[in-house]
Amino acid sequence: MLPISVCLIAKNEEKHIEECLKRLQPYGFEIVLADTGSSDRTIELARKYTDKIYHFDWCGDFSAAKNYAMEKASHDWILSIDCDEYIESIDITSLTACMEAQPAAAGRILIRNRFTENGQTSYEQVRVSRFVNRRYYHFEGAVHEQLVPKPVQNMAGQTDAPVKYVYPAPITVLHVGYDGSEKEMREKSRRNIALLEKELETHGADPYTYYQLGQSYRKLHDYKRACCYYDLGLAMDVDPAADYVQTMVESYGYTLLDLKRNQDALNLLGVYDEFAKRADFVFLMGLIYMNNGLFDEAVRELQKATTMEEFAVDGVNSYKANYNIGVIYECAGYPDEACTAYRKCGDYEPALARLAVLMKQHK
Repeated sequence: MLPISVCLIAKNEEKHIEECLKRLQPYGFEIVLADTGSSDRTIELARKYTDKIYHFDWCGDFSAAKNYAMEKASHDWILSIDCDEYIESIDITSLTACMEAQPAAAGRILIRNRFTENGQTSYEQVRVSRFVNRRYYHFEGAVHEQLVPKPVQNMAGQTDAPVKYVYPAPITVLHVGYDGSEKEMREKSRRNIALLEKELETHGADPYTYYQLGQSYRKLHDYKRACCYYDLGLAMDVDPAADYVQTMVESYGYTLLDLKRNQDALNLLGVYDEFAKRADFVFLMGLIYMNNGLFDEAVRELQKATTMEEFAVDGVNSYKANYNIGVIYECAGYPDEACTAYRKCGDYEPALARLAVLMKQHK
């Protein structure tokens, strides 16, 4: 078995903890759990899979709790996951090669976020640094914590700025945390907002913190505040290549559409070349054109999205793009072209519904 410790923190996670640990069991990894005060069956269920269970006094800091769990591990190699994340696959042979070739780098695992949108189950995928050697990395950030390199001393005894090297780790997990009730999601968002605002007070302006505040307010459907924080984040010196910046730009665009600021959303054309590297942004531009009545341009962008391989949200380069193309053709009075587009959507229910209506009309 590989010398890997899987580290988790928990509080009242009886809904998820057993499925999470059950999926880890076949790999034989050490499991370390830091509990921050559960009053349900979390610890009882966890004991079926590990005896490495410790209590951590909650202090409003997720990084402190996760670093504590890492300290309790027997191995230096750490896989950090949350209780509502379930292992889908691990390529042990490839992971072993990564450990040998890149011991000081951070492995970015693939997380598939499951959520419901317009009554349909959808998925968003993102890579996040979660597999590291603890000699080189630790967590920072009270909420939406991130693994960052530890400071290192050079030969002169001075502290060098840490350099973060990353690679795609051959690990995929399914995140089901967005499956909760609307009430649970709102409570979680409000909790995160309080922690993020405290982070701003303590550490000052930070684009990543602004991004997370925007995301939290967006989940609360408070689009005006979300837009304000995206504006603040994007006004700072940010790296367009950073994953969170790409997502922030896209979330900003959707928020402008939610606020009916359709013409303002067209300003994203100014950053098209920087962000049209994946289908999500191109799909968004299709929607922006669509909302501004520029239908030829919208179809062009949506068709371009269907040719792109890189994406985050499921469907933006396939059934969702084709569905919107179908809507445009249908509204423009081209039923045959609309039917062709809808048929490309597979079993996407909204497309099947429109296809059934059009087929009935043309019998």
